[in-house]
Amino acid sequence: QAQLVESGGGSVQAGGSLRLSCAVTRYYYSTYCLAWFRQAPGMEREGVAGIDRTSRTTYSDSVKGRFTISKDSGKNTLYLQMNSLEPEDTAMYYCAAGRFSWATLSPSLYKYWGQGTQVTVSS
Repeated sequence: QAQLVESGGGSVQAGGSLRLSCAVTRYYYSTYCLAWFRQAPGMEREGVAGIDRTSRTTYSDSVKGRFTISKDSGKNTLYLQMNSLEPEDTAMYYCAAGRFSWATLSPSLYKYWGQGTQVTVSS
């Protein structure tokens, strides 16, 4: 059973930065696609960024150029570096793992999820 544990959320002013981390069970880290999703109150969960086993990345248009997804094999950890944060980025952020050939950003396709970490951006 995969375990994904997020950390690094918090409150920041617009224009600031945060880095989210997600510790992933080793087997799933090395064989699955990993992705970050977010969900604001009253909104559907949306894909933010994904990375496959070969480190090819996918980004949503809303974060492209501001967010960077990466992973550290030595630590079995997934990261999301978020720069130039906007109030619209306020949401609960989740990491997820799924077995695909590329890192789709469709949340319904991912099987394993973390508990989430809150990001709040004030104007």
